[in-house]
Amino acid sequence: MSAGQVVCLSGPSGSGKSRLLRAVADLEPHGGTISLDGTDQQAIPAHQWRRQVVMVPADSQWWFDEVGLHFPPDAGRQLPDVLGFHPEVMGWSVGRLSSGERQRLALWRALVLQPEVLLLDEPTANLDGQMTKAVEAWLLDEIRRRSICALWVAHDPGQIRRVADQHYRINGTFLERTDGSD
Repeated sequence: MSAGQVVCLSGPSGSGKSRLLRAVADLEPHGGTISLDGTDQQAIPAHQWRRQVVMVPADSQWWFDEVGLHFPPDAGRQLPDVLGFHPEVMGWSVGRLSSGERQRLALWRALVLQPEVLLLDEPTANLDGQMTKAVEAWLLDEIRRRSICALWVAHDPGQIRRVADQHYRINGTFLERTDGSD
């Protein structure tokens, strides 16, 4: 996988897509070998790995009640317009957010960390069609501009066609490269 490239991963529910992302993020034990720029995942402490390899799960976790406590102090002033928030969102209670708002803010939270690798588990699943396409375009621009490697789990063939440089489908115990149409 190259910097600025999006590799989509698809497959039936329960086929292991999220588990694969969790293994790459060093959140789940595995027997494989994963490396970044020649450094083996097991050679560095997990918290250091996760600063470089950031996962945005389908259902993001929020451990503080206030949104802004999950971000560096200036992140609210840098919020991209496409996400649809004013800086005041940093003072909101997380409980006030819809699932789509939490998802959009979780994407911003991940990008604020300046990752080398971004693991996206259905990053637009809770968004309507118009917001999905806007967030896709924004994410693609950020991935390319920042030269981030991205592994993006998706089910929608249209989304895969729009965002993927490469597409792999889990088929039973096999990983198949596709032409992006499936």
